[in-house]
Amino acid sequence: MTGSVGQSTLDLILRDAGRYDVVALTAHRNVEGLAAAVRATGARHAVIGDPSLYGALVDALAGTSTSVAAGDAAITEAAELGAEWTMVAIVGCAGLRSTMAALGCGRTVAFANKESMVSAGSLMTAAATRSGATLLPVDSEHNAIFQCLAGNSLKFVERVVLTASGGPFLNASLAEMSAATPASAVKHPNWSMGAKISVDSATMMNKGLELIEAHHLFGIESARLDVLIHPQSVIHSMVAFIDGSVLAQMGSPDMRIPIGSTLAWPDRIPTGATPLDLAAIGRLDFAPADLERFPALGLARAALEAGGSRPAVLNAANEVAVAAFLDGRIGFLDVARVVEQVLERYIPAMAASIEDVLAVDAEARGTTAALLENHR
Repeated sequence: MTGSVGQSTLDLILRDAGRYDVVALTAHRNVEGLAAAVRATGARHAVIGDPSLYGALVDALAGTSTSVAAGDAAITEAAELGAEWTMVAIVGCAGLRSTMAALGCGRTVAFANKESMVSAGSLMTAAATRSGATLLPVDSEHNAIFQCLAGNSLKFVERVVLTASGGPFLNASLAEMSAATPASAVKHPNWSMGAKISVDSATMMNKGLELIEAHHLFGIESARLDVLIHPQSVIHSMVAFIDGSVLAQMGSPDMRIPIGSTLAWPDRIPTGATPLDLAAIGRLDFAPADLERFPALGLARAALEAGGSRPAVLNAANEVAVAAFLDGRIGFLDVARVVEQVLERYIPAMAASIEDVLAVDAEARGTTAALLENHR
């Protein structure tokens, strides 16, 4: 609850606190932020991911009736408490087990963890089908698609277009991108996001992961999925139908809008987002994605079309490569190069279970780490 998505969710809940009974809140290491959120909402349970911080959380919540736990297993147990609505916003495959646990409860799961869907999409959608869970997309692009598709059969869809701002390097040359620093890469022009997601936006791997996520969420094959650069981030996605109609979902670049859509679904609630003023914006621009400067997008589409465990390898390699870039161990353009090399070297069998997915994820991370050692 302490990341950007969690904070936006908390903002929405506190706007009408009497409407919600908060069952549990979790965080990875931010004890102060988690304790503040628990005190603000009256949450019954609080879990910190890092077990070494259990005592600190107990102290921070002294005087409350909130139960305290720590560790990954405790986060998964919190997901199994049967809340009517669960927000999944743990970055990376670290959130896979807890996501599956939430889906198993058969309630509503608002989903902002694209990495888990990329790595285990078929297993996750199958779990939702078995339990009867409602899976609602939180990423602005997928939430926009969800809204545009409402009541329409996929057989009438010609194509789905995900828009991309282009990130901080939209108009940068390859030479300028080669010299990019972590500080410049995380300066997204429109959205406020965590460092990892911001770098993914800068490389456009984020959009590639979203292509794979859209495939699993909506059952749409690669041939009907497009990406279009749209710097203003006003149109979040579009759906084109066979009759020539195109529906687009628009809104200010504020995550409270898609989160609010899932929190109130099938109703709507005020979000506090700045109203969209198209007259003030004045123009909306579009351009095709440049695969030469943003090769990560092509790598992701190739992984989607190859199928099997290729998307899981892509995701794991990217996470490790992005961390290396943020640590200053590799350059910005090296991120996609490292991912490509891992995809060439490690071709695992199709994963048939979550354990298989996690094994592929671990092996891909190991392969990436070895490559990075040689890179030095």
